[in-house]
Amino acid sequence: MAADLDPIDARILDILQQDAGLSVAEVAERVGLSASPCWRRIKRLEDAGLIVRRVTLLDAEKLGLDFEVYAIVKLNLPSRDNLNQFEQAVHAWPEVVQCATITGREDYVLRIVTRDMHAFDLFLRDKLLSLGIVSDCESHIVTRGVKNATALPLNLITPHLGQGS
Repeated sequence: MAADLDPIDARILDILQQDAGLSVAEVAERVGLSASPCWRRIKRLEDAGLIVRRVTLLDAEKLGLDFEVYAIVKLNLPSRDNLNQFEQAVHAWPEVVQCATITGREDYVLRIVTRDMHAFDLFLRDKLLSLGIVSDCESHIVTRGVKNATALPLNLITPHLGQGS
C-alpha cells in the first residue's frame, strides 16, 4: 500500500501520527480537503491496516513510572515451546512495554517500565526469572532518554513530505 499513498494520504498519516486527537475537520483543514473526503481517506487508511490504532501518550515521569530498563534476555533453550511460553508471559506483564526477538547470542530485548529499582527487582525475580526458561538477563538502566519518537519516518517512502512535517 505504501506505493499507493498519494501526497494527501501521506500528509494525513503524518498529521495523525503527531496528534491523533484532532477532529476530522481539523485534519481536513490542514490537508486542504473538506471533512467528508478526508474522513473517507482516513477510513480507507484504517481499512488497509495502515492506521492500526489511535492512542494517547502519557508522561511517565509525572505518573511516577520513569524507571526504565532495557533487558537483553537469553533463554535456556530457544525451542518453539520456550519461545511461545516466553512470548505469552510477556503479553501478560504490563511492565514490559516493548519486546522484540533479536539476532545474535541473545533471544529478546525488552523495554521495561516500573516505579523504581525495587519494583524492577520484584519484576525480575517474581516474573522474568521465575519462568524457569531464562538462562541470562542483562539489564541496562536508562539514565536519561535522548529520543523517544512514536511517529514513523514517512518521508522515507514519500519524499515530498519533507522533514519536520
